[in-house]
Amino acid sequence: MSFASSRTLTDRGASQAERWAVTACCTAASLAAILWSWRHDALLNYGDAVAHLHIARRVLDSRTPRFSQLGSVWLPLPHILLIPFVQNYQWWATGLAGVIPSTLAYIAACAGLYRLARHFTSRAAAALALAFFALNPNLLYLQTTAMTEPLFLCEMIWIVVLLVEWRAAFAAELQSPSPAQLALHPRAGPANALTASIQNSLRTIAANSSRRGNWLSAAHAQSAPKPGIFAAPSGRFLAAVAAVLVAAIFTRYDGWIIAFIAWTGIGLTLWLHRRLGSSAFWLLSVAVLAAPVAWFAYNSVNFGDWLYFARGPYSAHAIELRTSAPGAWPPHPGWHNPWQSLLFYLKVSQLDSIAAAATGNVIANTILALALLSTITACIAKKSPSSRRAFSWLLLLWLPVPFYTWSVAFGSVPIFFPSWWPYTLYNTRYGLELLPAIAIGLGLAAQLLANALAWPRVAGPSARLLNRLLLAPFLRSLAFAVFFALAAINALLLVRAGPLVYLESQTNLDARLSYDERIPPVLEDLLSLLPRAPVLMDTSVYPELVSLTGIPLRQTINESDRQIFQAALAAPAGNAAVIVAFQGDDIDRAVKAHPQGLAVAARFTANNQPPATIYFSTKWMDKSPLMRLPKLTGPLGNDLAPPSRNSSPNR
Repeated sequence: MSFASSRTLTDRGASQAERWAVTACCTAASLAAILWSWRHDALLNYGDAVAHLHIARRVLDSRTPRFSQLGSVWLPLPHILLIPFVQNYQWWATGLAGVIPSTLAYIAACAGLYRLARHFTSRAAAALALAFFALNPNLLYLQTTAMTEPLFLCEMIWIVVLLVEWRAAFAAELQSPSPAQLALHPRAGPANALTASIQNSLRTIAANSSRRGNWLSAAHAQSAPKPGIFAAPSGRFLAAVAAVLVAAIFTRYDGWIIAFIAWTGIGLTLWLHRRLGSSAFWLLSVAVLAAPVAWFAYNSVNFGDWLYFARGPYSAHAIELRTSAPGAWPPHPGWHNPWQSLLFYLKVSQLDSIAAAATGNVIANTILALALLSTITACIAKKSPSSRRAFSWLLLLWLPVPFYTWSVAFGSVPIFFPSWWPYTLYNTRYGLELLPAIAIGLGLAAQLLANALAWPRVAGPSARLLNRLLLAPFLRSLAFAVFFALAAINALLLVRAGPLVYLESQTNLDARLSYDERIPPVLEDLLSLLPRAPVLMDTSVYPELVSLTGIPLRQTINESDRQIFQAALAAPAGNAAVIVAFQGDDIDRAVKAHPQGLAVAARFTANNQPPATIYFSTKWMDKSPLMRLPKLTGPLGNDLAPPSRNSSPNR
């Protein structure tokens, strides 16, 4: 039984034609969404998407290219995947670099969800689950950006797929051990290791007794190499599970909880069946455990604190303290209130996936409850204990509920949406992590209904006639047609109302748009006087200003090059030709402390944003031959007359 084509669970495994059809349909949906986002300039709406691209770019394009440019708070895998694509300046500047890995993750997630549903349901029910998942407009939009949710959804789905298949393969090997299993676990064989060895030797000699040189063949058989630790199908499935778990650990912190539960469950299963001594399990355990340990070590070595990602200046807690309204208490709804946090997360999950959630709670709550109860009912209905245990891994898809309940209550992760106070939009995309569980649950609900409509089949023409008379096949087809129609209507209504995740991205863009449109032209004019001159700026808040200005990141002195940045703060005019300061940041404080040799080029203000000021260094500008021309061109021509050496920094 091969790893790729084994049917370890049911005979309903997806055929090759189904897999190609799923890939083609999901690719078409993805391309349509990409075209829409491109035409609406929505690839870079999210500030976080811009930041992900910026982090990936600065690994190689910075004054000190190195691995630690990956930063400290966000986990590194999404940025590592972006590195090959952000090397193209236009792809980086326009956001196309983020589309490629997100789109591939979306297509892989769709394929995994269909494969998972196909293990337990008919083709029609699996297609229904896929349609509900793949046509979600919030997900379709996110897969056109550099956000990490599509990648993590892909990993979460495939973790469950591989766990289900590993459990089924493991159960099959317990019932009918393969030769590899007999070699690895002799007690699974006839009586003991000695008996098994003797019987194998006798069979080898008997098989070669009619040939000449039978003693040579027998000796060769005895000296054959032992099977590898991943020779059995379950071992290969286990290796695949470990690989995806490590990827999830390096993608989002949710993956740490999933990895802990999944690997503990695997170990418990092996212990119950006296297989805990498996070499494959312990070797892979080292790999899974090494992933978070490596992240701790990375933070300790590069930032001096092994928990820097959790308690540093860019951690969720620090950001909440900076962004909370002065005097507001609690900082956000659900703070230290798990019940309220649970309600907020369930509501935002419904708003992301169910159109009816925007108009009321009854229908949305019913659909959510139906998905959960159908999953539990289908699990209980499994007659085979091994199938029931394999099926129980589906419950892992519901892990986002307790995880985000805790995160909102105690992890400084607020979630806002317009229906409830404070009536704004923030972190609404987290609700999409429950989309696979809802999709699979609705597919199971449709399958349970189809099974209920099926008349008990009895051999003989009279039973077939009775079945036709009762219109059971027609009723099943009608039920699936209604379900598909409802799924399509749901997607259309979500689009019509405005996908919540897209609306949040628009709000995010609107907050930055004023500076994005007004600051880069000023920087371009200044740098036209001194091409390739260094620019001192903090790129953690407005990283897109660099690409909008058309300069490489290595031309800037920014916070990621800590030693160079600190030296520049001590003498801004001597280290940079142009300085971009936002009120209250490190550069603003440095300019006020060391104003010598600086002049103001322009000031900017925007609603709900800190005021910005662009300075230029008179020391650097004196070196520019263009400053000796009789007349300057561009919007700064009147303001940037050649400065006198006695000019005031605040002229």
